[in-house]
Amino acid sequence: MLLAPPPALAADPPGTGQPGEYRPVRGPSAPAEHRFLQKAVRGDTIPRHAHELAAAQADRIPSTGAPWRSIGPTNIGGRIVGLALDPRRPDTVYAAAASGGLWRSTDAGRTFATAWPDNATQAMGAVATAADGTLYVGTGEPNPGGGSVTYEGTGVYRSADGGTSWRNVGLRDSGTIGGIAIDPTDPDRLFVAANGSLYSAGGDRGVYLSTNGGGGWRRVLDVPNEFTGAVDVQIDPTDPRRVYAVLWDHRRTPVKRTYGGEGSGVHRSTDGGLTWQRLEGGLPPAGPDVGRIGIGVSASEPGRLYAIVNSTAGPFAGFYTSADAGGTWTRLPEPDVLKSSQSSFGWWFGKVWVDPDDARHVHVAGVPLLTSKDGGATWTADDASIHVDHHAMVWDPRYPARVYLGNDGGVYRSDADGDGGWVKAVHEPWTQFYSVAISPQDVGRVSGGTQDNGSLRSWGGPAFNEYLGGDGEENIINPRDKENVFACYQYGNCFRSTDGGTTMTYFTPATTADRRNWFTPVQFDPSDPNVLYYGGNRLNRSADNGVTWTPISPDLTGGPGQDTYPYGTITAVAAASSDPRTIWVGTDDGRVWLTRDLGATWAKVLDGQPWVTRIAVSERDPATAYVTLSGYRSGSAQPHVLATRSAGARWTDISGNLPSAPVNDVVLGRGGTLYVATDQGVFVGSTVVAGHWLRLGHGLPRVAVDDIEYDARHHRLVAATFGRGLYETIVP
Repeated sequence: MLLAPPPALAADPPGTGQPGEYRPVRGPSAPAEHRFLQKAVRGDTIPRHAHELAAAQADRIPSTGAPWRSIGPTNIGGRIVGLALDPRRPDTVYAAAASGGLWRSTDAGRTFATAWPDNATQAMGAVATAADGTLYVGTGEPNPGGGSVTYEGTGVYRSADGGTSWRNVGLRDSGTIGGIAIDPTDPDRLFVAANGSLYSAGGDRGVYLSTNGGGGWRRVLDVPNEFTGAVDVQIDPTDPRRVYAVLWDHRRTPVKRTYGGEGSGVHRSTDGGLTWQRLEGGLPPAGPDVGRIGIGVSASEPGRLYAIVNSTAGPFAGFYTSADAGGTWTRLPEPDVLKSSQSSFGWWFGKVWVDPDDARHVHVAGVPLLTSKDGGATWTADDASIHVDHHAMVWDPRYPARVYLGNDGGVYRSDADGDGGWVKAVHEPWTQFYSVAISPQDVGRVSGGTQDNGSLRSWGGPAFNEYLGGDGEENIINPRDKENVFACYQYGNCFRSTDGGTTMTYFTPATTADRRNWFTPVQFDPSDPNVLYYGGNRLNRSADNGVTWTPISPDLTGGPGQDTYPYGTITAVAAASSDPRTIWVGTDDGRVWLTRDLGATWAKVLDGQPWVTRIAVSERDPATAYVTLSGYRSGSAQPHVLATRSAGARWTDISGNLPSAPVNDVVLGRGGTLYVATDQGVFVGSTVVAGHWLRLGHGLPRVAVDDIEYDARHHRLVAATFGRGLYETIVP
């Protein structure tokens, strides 16, 4: 529990029901611009195919070392973007995790095992099964987080053996896939909604048709604009020649996001996808304010449709129904519970699901799950019995009342048509981690901050459990006292505990910083864990284990909004273990600072770089440091790892043969060993032979690694992956 809410925030926000308990905002608006700006080079967007090209570079680097081992969590889950049922195998469910690959359950959604190769892209967009059991996956997530990173995919894949083996069947330049619809009468006839890149124009966009199981594709619905994509496609279950598609304008630039426009709208084909018309008849006309739209098609009442419309800016803009297959539409009542369900980011959802046995029973994706039993006249919301932020739902025809749900917390099953009775999967190891903390006193003690699932710990219960809410950010554990733990949620709202996180005390006084990054660094002094450092736009120091804080620097940034960065904050802090008076600091606007007198004076030793992610300082020499930099680059020689042995007077690029991908962390091992975490895995190099890197270990999925921690006592390295949970390996 939280002993004290942040002073500047309401002690009893609406909906918590518990005075004195603070629940921070969750969802895609929480990370705001952070992840995009970190992964992009300042003033530029993310280059086309950047992730795929970096992955190919990483594949060419030989590996060395022991295997990686998954250490959980298995009970938390993470964002699910698609669900499908196996028509040949009862109780078999496929779940597509946003950045965690495809998973298969054979026990009605209770436990899941991987059904996707670890060495393929883990970015998922859609999954579907044909009547003969053939399985299709569309890669690349279409939901663009609050302007943050959407990992693009490599097209459409097909499996004829339930996910044991896969073959790419095309649309490699689709960027992201919004939906797959397969003709129930012809398993070789399928439509794919190609949503395109969020960052780059062109590519495979629109609705594509294959009549030979993916052997060839024809674009049957083109897009009107270079940033319009197809975010959904559905075949009418009452007439397979009637097909519906949703087009959506969406674009992320260095300075803004635009999630709507003239190209957004609902389209219909009545001749099996050969010709299409944009539906109007009461729906919003084409215009710059039309955002993402979600549609639901009834199987029990031919011609009955529902549509939720959100504005380009994000909020709810209307709910509609049609009784004539989309020819005419009626705008339905808009109670507050429906409008507020979309919060300010309706582009995160865009889904409507209609009970196949009852055309008046409708579910809508939002922050809570919205339910109507009277065709949209009235609504109820569920944000208590299940996790929030919903993206996928499917009914099981073998059990008329059984429905599966996918959201930012994983997979749930209801045997009451989705009207309650939800049971969460107990084994779903695809959590998205931003950070990890370990303890040399107990190798089983690990914690970390996660996307939309708070800060998690491995102790305090029979499985991983959340001990601080929000989007989990920095987590650290006192190396000399494993019960002394620290955790934060977004924008530097941090807490300390002396009982392992059972009680948490807020410790972030507002006077310590004018600005704080979404992920705010908090670090122990390596020579004395009673001393901590906290980076806002100024560096703050505590000498009493985080109880009180004092600024020891001026503003070390160029200020908010400089060079297209909205923050102007410290992003990396590293105190030298051999000299407690030496501290290195990095910022989001590409500066590195050094103090040799505990903050009395500061020297800017590096400038003009991308986002500084981490700094590691030699245990023996406080003038030797290693700096890692983020940002995807295209054709640029700008480094990702820099080294200095002269307190920043001279720098050497030691990126060498690393893949051209953001480097998110660096730690120093024994014997001059360097470990770096990147968007393409973990690599090991040497401070002696700089610039030559090997992939560390084997068996780590192709997933971004945001944070690594080194345990010298037990010779292990623990990695926080963004989509496959936590992994560890033994190092020399």
